[in-house]
Amino acid sequence: MLDSDTALQKRFAELHTRAQMRQTLVCSDFLNLHEQDVLQSTKGVAPYVLFGGYPVSERKIAVFGATTQAEAETAVPFVLLKIAPAAPKFADVLSHRDFLGSILALGLRREMIGDIVLSDNCGYVFCMESIAAFLTDNLDRVCRTTVRISPCDALPNTLSAEPEPVSVVVASERLDAILSAVFRLSRSEAQKYIGAERVFVDSCCVTRADIALKENCIVSLRGYGRFRYCGTERETKKGKLRVAVQIYK
Repeated sequence: MLDSDTALQKRFAELHTRAQMRQTLVCSDFLNLHEQDVLQSTKGVAPYVLFGGYPVSERKIAVFGATTQAEAETAVPFVLLKIAPAAPKFADVLSHRDFLGSILALGLRREMIGDIVLSDNCGYVFCMESIAAFLTDNLDRVCRTTVRISPCDALPNTLSAEPEPVSVVVASERLDAILSAVFRLSRSEAQKYIGAERVFVDSCCVTRADIALKENCIVSLRGYGRFRYCGTERETKKGKLRVAVQIYK
């Protein structure tokens, strides 16, 4: 285990102890997929709930002491901000990298920022409540585009839509087979990404290509996206499997 992972586990143990001693809910900063994987391999820190603001968020806060999603949702110290071009007609086409780069250029730490979701050239940013006012007062431009920031209660309805259902044909329910079919990779490319620790199943890093996916698990491939595995639909005449997935846009 890396020294940074050991330090992270100690931090999780401290937060767990604080929650137990004070009999209250204690929150971490936003955790990336690797940090969530380290958390799930850390012994003796349950109970906790991971929550990132919406059902398929990638970056999440760990709420130590919480036993239900409802408890976690009331405790997480983050807000949702909408970053929108002041003059949409003349705005550049803004990417996730543009929004994140402009935010971090203000000197803010990455762990203070959750997911950034794009819609209609606007960025919807989950951020820690403690930096919301600073971000609102100081971020006035993304790339060359002047922006305005306002608080939001929830993501737009268009972003809450159901994921796209897709059927793919695979040789088996192995992770590498389904990964290559969903993202149109070669089998060797899928195996390379798995070996490089870029694949996560339900926020846990997976390094074996031959594991069989379970129904309703969420699979993430860094740089490509996420999907929910829904199980086998039927066997084809050639002895292969037609399986169902839901791809998150």
